[in-house]
Amino acid sequence: MKIAFYAPMKPPSDPVPSGDRRMARLLIQALELAGHEVQIASRLRSRDGAGDRAVQEQIRARALASARRLIPYYKANPADAWLTYHVYHKAPDWLGPAISKVLRIPYVICEASYAPKRSGGPWEMGHLQTEMAIGRADAVIGLNSNDAACVRPLLKPGAQMIAMRPFLDATAFSGPRTSRTGPPLLLAVGMMRAGDKLASYRILAAALSRVRDLDWQLLVVGDGPARDEVKAVLRPLGRVKFAGEVAASRMPEIYAAADLYVWPAVREAYGMALLEAQAAGCAAVAGNVGGVGDIVRHGETGLLAADDDPADFAACVRTLLLDPQRRAAMGARARELVIEEHSLTAASAVLDRTIRDACKVSA
Repeated sequence: MKIAFYAPMKPPSDPVPSGDRRMARLLIQALELAGHEVQIASRLRSRDGAGDRAVQEQIRARALASARRLIPYYKANPADAWLTYHVYHKAPDWLGPAISKVLRIPYVICEASYAPKRSGGPWEMGHLQTEMAIGRADAVIGLNSNDAACVRPLLKPGAQMIAMRPFLDATAFSGPRTSRTGPPLLLAVGMMRAGDKLASYRILAAALSRVRDLDWQLLVVGDGPARDEVKAVLRPLGRVKFAGEVAASRMPEIYAAADLYVWPAVREAYGMALLEAQAAGCAAVAGNVGGVGDIVRHGETGLLAADDDPADFAACVRTLLLDPQRRAAMGARARELVIEEHSLTAASAVLDRTIRDACKVSA
């Protein structure tokens, strides 16, 4: 089948690495694994991070003009279904609902977030469009279990809400663990930008300052416009190395060398780096937010700390630093679970089944 694919948050061709770009590319890979032909329908970014009504109006106007161009194209080159990845109030889908309706093809969303509290706020346009898009969808595939409660009531009769675990190609992370000497190596991977990422780094610094009596080193992988602020926050710890941006091809060896992955995950949906670390057999301490608990199983593959609580995060880090055998066992179990439940093959099957079922319903 031919699938028109759209990622309004960030297109898969975007030059800036992120979890969203990674997942968009993985979705395409999973669809192709199932035998589908995937075509990027548009690279239009609909995200407005500032809540600026004028900017949102401009994005909407560009989207409507794009839709007018795309409809004749897809009438001449038909697609069997439209799939949009990641829809929420800051990055609504202005294309998929309208185009799929005119073309009379199924409209499927993978990862939709809806927050009633956003009603009447600075992203009201995107909030209402997201509500409409979810109500128009023939199926919504959820990657974050916390989204279901607000999304499900918006679905039209007969539409499906399908749970699918975040996934990756685990073969890239299947190499052996690296034997090291010296103090335990803590690893944090994250973009360095203002907002939630910087807040995560601040919590991490506050937490690690509480375990200075223990022996450890911290490796930070990532870069971005807030690098100076991040470095200013972490440097006082005195045991930190900044690797900057690292090519994706090198990340498996970095995860394999780490003893513990540490990330507070402020307002994370689930965290692709967390999934990658666990695929490489690295136990994790993470904030218990969003869908992080869908990846890190508390007490089994790592420990979940209370949201925005440096003291609890520090206590979790201390627990695993002092118990290397438990830490290693958690890492081994994490790798097993990624292979069993978060594989590219499993996701490919879910996507294939969902799209084919949606096609049958709309036929």
